[in-house]
This record gives sequence, structure tokens and C-alpha cells, in this order.
Amino acid sequence: MRTARFTLDPAFTVGAVNPRLFGSFVEHLGRCVYTGVFEPGHPAADAEGLRGDVLDLVRELGVTTVRYPGGNFVSGYRWEDSVGPAGDRPRRLDLAWRSTETNRFGLSEYIAFLKKLGPQTEPMMAVNLGTRGVAEALALQEYANHPGGTALSDLRAEHGDKDPFGIRLWCLGNEMDGPWQTGHKTAAEYGRLAAETARAMRQIDPDVELVACGSSSQAMETFAAWEATVLEETYDLVDHVSLHAYYEPHDGDLDSFLASAVDMESFIENVVATCDHVGARLKSKKRINLSFDEWNVWYMAKTQAEVSALDWPEAPRLLEDNYSVLDAVVLGSLLIALLRHADRVTVACLAQLVNVIAPIMTEPGGPAWRQTTFFPFAQASRYGRGEVLDVRVDSPTYETEKYGEADLLHATAVRAEDGTVTVFAVNRSRTGALPLDVALSGLDLTEVVEHSALADADPDARNTLAEPDRVVPHPVDGTALGDGRLTAVLEPLSWNVIRLR
Repeated sequence: MRTARFTLDPAFTVGAVNPRLFGSFVEHLGRCVYTGVFEPGHPAADAEGLRGDVLDLVRELGVTTVRYPGGNFVSGYRWEDSVGPAGDRPRRLDLAWRSTETNRFGLSEYIAFLKKLGPQTEPMMAVNLGTRGVAEALALQEYANHPGGTALSDLRAEHGDKDPFGIRLWCLGNEMDGPWQTGHKTAAEYGRLAAETARAMRQIDPDVELVACGSSSQAMETFAAWEATVLEETYDLVDHVSLHAYYEPHDGDLDSFLASAVDMESFIENVVATCDHVGARLKSKKRINLSFDEWNVWYMAKTQAEVSALDWPEAPRLLEDNYSVLDAVVLGSLLIALLRHADRVTVACLAQLVNVIAPIMTEPGGPAWRQTTFFPFAQASRYGRGEVLDVRVDSPTYETEKYGEADLLHATAVRAEDGTVTVFAVNRSRTGALPLDVALSGLDLTEVVEHSALADADPDARNTLAEPDRVVPHPVDGTALGDGRLTAVLEPLSWNVIRLR
């Protein structure tokens, strides 16, 4: 196998990593909330019904932002249903997922959940622009953020939350380009509504950060035209435009699946080009950043049948994908794609956090455990803080049906404030090890602290309730640093973290 190579030089950087890149997502979907983060009566639950074992795992995962309450759910969401005494809250039909929502977990419980995670985790709240509009968004903002002295802020205090929630980051609806969305709109309709909502929310607080809905995927027929039309209305009113993307293998094409990040990087670059084109046309000096606030591996092909079969149950088992080593390697590659574009992707949310296409799984009344996908995210969140170095790989390639020729090596590197460097690398080859040679220029590095890999002789190996620790990262021997070069061998089908100091 030919050696894969690249050079690291601190003079050539992409940009600083925004901590929000390591966000996640909690939607009222399946068991993400109920018997996921929230299960009163569970042996590990606290007085508020939050599962302590899940809180511990979320802290270990390193989540910095949690988007809430949806997702498709938000387009039918009545925020008033989710506040006040839990016993008085109404039960509602959730059209998005054909389920019954009890509202036992609501806005106050969400904020309490974040506070228990710690100050490193901030809220990201979505407003309903599907079935509601400007007035309801303003009412929610006043209830959540105004200090006191008004009807809604005083109502929050009456409900037991004297202090405002301090939500800075708001999504202006969800996937409004999608025909599946309750209240789906054309780009012109949504752009006008988003602009009106943004303008009004800034009257309450000029410093809110707002995310306009971009395309639900690059494959949408309206892609790029949607962003351009929406931004014509909202460019000077919003801070971010959203991107959503999910990946799964089709017809057994694992080679294309392993190259999913090729599509993700193309998506990012095309949205950046569209944003900058609109900004140039408007002669604006402002730069719109990207919020990749839904991304993951998701076996979507079976989802529609699952949902259609439901008859309005409470918290059904939905979208509970059990992830393999192969899936974890793809997820690691998607993380690399986000880091490689850290100059423009300033928010990202792994969808979702618990049980629903999630890195964390639970059993009602039972344990919680880490899926294979937990580990790449946790390692990237822990070691991917600092300045992303510009990585241009010279790699052996392979042919894929969907993306043509793709590199076997997908890699990036992050330099921390203390000068240490972490290389994140994926070997996409399913059969062969990949030698790696990295030239280090202008970096005062003398030691390999650690080389860990997530790989397995069985690419279908998984963590389950019966075997929760079947797959974990393992140390790799033989990685060396000397004479200004890093040399390593990347196992077949592997996610690698190489730490240098």
C-alpha cells in the first residue's frame, strides 16, 4: 500500500474551533426524552426525574450545545403546553411522529437538564414557524429571557424559575423546505416570515443569535435556490444558515458510505458559496456562518414504515439504530469534515443525544451505555479544541459509485493553545492498513502522547445491552515522532486519534 502523506505547519490554518461545533440535539421523538434523559422513578433519577447515569455519559461525551425541542416536532409545538405544573399540562397529538406528547418534560426541565450538565453546555432553542409565527416566538422569548415585571416573565417566576433562562441561540423554525414538515412553506414564504420574526426578536434583544433554515439536504430539488431566496430576505437579520445531512449505505454500497464526508464537505462548500454570493450581491460586509444542526448516520429507509404503523403511543421505540464499527468510522469522518471547515461551520449538532439515532442508549428502569459512535465524538470534543491546521492529503484513492474517486485517508489536525497537536484520521480501506507520514514544519513537538484507534476485525461489531463494552478504542503501538516527521500505520477501517506534544 502506498503511504499517505501530508504536512502540518502552524503558518497555514483553517480557523479556530468554536466550542459549539460539539453540540447535540434533544427532540420529543421516540425515547430521546422519556426514558432517555428523563425517567422519574428510575433508580438513577434525581428529584427532577433526570437520569444521573445519562447525565454522566453526556458530560463524558463533551456536548457543548443542545438544540431543542425539534426537529419536526417543533412545527406543531405549543410552548405554553410545556410550562407550569406538570400535572396541569395538556396531552397533545404530535403529527410529526404519530405519537402522544404528555408535556411532562418541558421548557423548565430542559433548562434544568442543561444546568446539571454544567456551564459548558448552552441552550439552542427552536421556535415554531410551521403552524405558528411572530407573536408566539416573541411570547416564548419574553417568557424565557426577560428578567421580570411583565406578564410572561412574571409567569415564569410563578412557575418556579425566577431567573431568566438566558437563551442566546435561536432557530427560526425547522426544515421548512421539506414537504414532510407541518406548515411547509416556499422559500419566499419562509424567507419573509423568518425576516419578520428575526426583526421582532431583535427588538426585544438586539444581541440574539439567529439561525435561518437552509436546505434539509443537498439532494433537495430546491437546494441553493432556497438558501439564496431566504437570505435575500434575512441576510442582515440572521447570523447562521442551517444544514442537515444524514448518511446510510444504499444497496450494500459500503465504499460510497465510507466516503459520505465527500458529500458533507461539498454541501458545506456549496452553502458557503451561496451565502457569499448573496452577500456580495447585497454589497454587505457581513459574513453568514453555518449551523450544521442535524447530522449523523441514520438508517432512514425503515423509518417511514415504523412511523406509519404507530397509533399515537407515548414515547415509542423509534429510530433506535444500533451502530457498528463501520458506522463509527463514518461518523468520525463526518467530524473531520466539520473540523476542516471550522472557519465557517460555527455550530453543529449531532442528532440525537439519547436512544434516537444516538451515541447513548438506555433501557427503561435499566442501564445506560455507549454506542460505538460515542467514542469519536467524545474524543473530538475533548481534543479538537484550538486552531485547525490546513491539511492537504496526498493519499492512495479508491473508486466509489456515488462520489467517484475518493481518498483512502481523511484527516485533519488541531493545535491547542498549549502547542500540543492532535491528528484525527480515518482509513477508509476495508481491507488494508494505511501507512501515514506527516511532515512537521514549525512545530515544536517531540513526543507521541497517545495513538488510539477504533477498529475491529469484525466491522459489524456493536455495543449492546448484553455487551455494552464490546467495542472501545484501543492503543496503537509503533507510532513514532522523530526528525520532524510523524509515522504511523492506520488499521483497516479505523478512526484514529494521535496526540503529539
